[in-house]
Amino acid sequence: MEFLMPFRPNSVPLTPINFLERAATAYSDCPALVYNNNNDNNNNNNATTYTWDQTHQRCVQAASSIKSLGIKQGDVVSVLAPNVPAMYELQFSVPMAGAVVNNINTRLDPRTLSVLLRHSESKLVFVDDHLHPILVRALSLFPPGTPHPIIVVIKDTDDVNVNGSNAVANYKQLVDGGNPGFEWIRPKSEWDALALNYTSGTTNNPKGVVLSHRGYYILAVDTLLEWSVPKQPVYLWTLPMFHANGWSLTWGMAAVGATNICLRKFDAPTVYEAIQHHRVTHMCGAPVVLNMLANLPNVKSLKKPVHILTAGAPPPASVLFRTESLGFVVSHGYGLTETGGLVVNSSWKSKWDHLPAKERARLKARQGVGSLGMTEVDILDPKTGQPVRRDGSTLGEVVLKGGSVMLGYLKDPEGTSKSMTRTGWFRTGDVGVIHHDGYLEIKDRLKDIIISGGENISSVEVEAVLYTHPAVNEAAVVARPDEFWGETPCAFLSLKRKGENEVTEKEIIEYCRERMAHYMVPKTVVFEEELPKTSTGKVQKFLLREMAKAMGPIKVASYTTNATTNNVITQMQ
Repeated sequence: MEFLMPFRPNSVPLTPINFLERAATAYSDCPALVYNNNNDNNNNNNATTYTWDQTHQRCVQAASSIKSLGIKQGDVVSVLAPNVPAMYELQFSVPMAGAVVNNINTRLDPRTLSVLLRHSESKLVFVDDHLHPILVRALSLFPPGTPHPIIVVIKDTDDVNVNGSNAVANYKQLVDGGNPGFEWIRPKSEWDALALNYTSGTTNNPKGVVLSHRGYYILAVDTLLEWSVPKQPVYLWTLPMFHANGWSLTWGMAAVGATNICLRKFDAPTVYEAIQHHRVTHMCGAPVVLNMLANLPNVKSLKKPVHILTAGAPPPASVLFRTESLGFVVSHGYGLTETGGLVVNSSWKSKWDHLPAKERARLKARQGVGSLGMTEVDILDPKTGQPVRRDGSTLGEVVLKGGSVMLGYLKDPEGTSKSMTRTGWFRTGDVGVIHHDGYLEIKDRLKDIIISGGENISSVEVEAVLYTHPAVNEAAVVARPDEFWGETPCAFLSLKRKGENEVTEKEIIEYCRERMAHYMVPKTVVFEEELPKTSTGKVQKFLLREMAKAMGPIKVASYTTNATTNNVITQMQ
């Protein structure tokens, strides 16, 4: 045994970029990318279909051109684009040039975009033609003397004219002019950075998360296995690719030779049309996508089941129930930008198939158990650092150990150090419980827990009840200052339909009082046309907290005109 050791043949760095090379052989003439082809009568001359062999060749040529622009190994290359074919190809071609791919949220304002480009020191930006004016504004905010990145414009048309812009070329020019014999640059180590992703913006201080080739390789294979994805599925891109590289599925779909249906933008009718026309088998999306699909008026049940993976926020059981009643097969997971995708999954047991539908939805709403790529997943008491009781009610912080945890935060050693404990855990900042069967359930973010009169209130639990009200479309609960209790729940709601029979604040409060402990009931209800969300479907609670704070504290006198401590306590309990 003493002579056995790592050799070059068994020490090749793991990288998900290899999935593309294999797909080019195993699925060479099978469709890889389909775009602008939504119905049989579509006469759009820009309809696009590429095979896996063509996609591989295009990525090689694009990588060659990226390298020729002076991009060096380890440089950051940013992509600001919706789910179009170029966006998918760049997930491969940027790292094939030795660079680090940085996908940017397409809904950012110019100021934030400017901050991220400067922080990442991006050397090259691929930008969709429709988003180019926003990028120009962002670059104009650079301090004098700050180097600007090179710009390449992505266009749907064959028009390669970039005159009048500050772009050096059109994406099509780079692909067509690239070297088809280019030998792509493999990582020297599987720990080399593959992607730089900024946190989604539910706080006002996004961080740059650096993830490795090794981490994304493990995560992609893990996700395919846990989700039971077969070979050659038809995958509809409703999840933005810029969100954690599509939860690793930009690379994962190459591993199984999928047909990737690309959508520039989508709404519920477009999704249903694409499902029917392309015979979609799989798709992903945040719970807000499920809610959108389930609430489309007069929608008919699917002819064939479509598997949908959801994450990003704890989905209410009522939303899962409505979605599955239409023929979707929902799988639920949990992950963070810092893990690159889903690392906890609601692994389904066949014996649960025989349970009533609402009970199945309740079980599926739990985040589940750690994936195979995670060494350990636990919930620790923040005071003692010890695991909490597995009783489904004792709260603690979710902590992780495993192969896809980030390398760290870019230029933030202090933030990296705070997130990695001395005992080897990654602190997520999420609050949850563990049930007696070992399944984890997220209850809130640490910063979103409402402490009212010494009681911890999970905003997620209150929201789950609100979602069961037939008039409620969206619900988010945050803390509002309270003179007596310190803070109390404040509910922000959007309604499904507007009209004469709109629900009132009093009716919502009474509905909640009948269904939850009285100290958890929202004391304030605010109706909005739409709740502020990130492009990945997460409600921006920091904005709602600011709105609740601006209302001022609830006065003790508002509970009772003759308020004494006992009267207030009696009313609240």
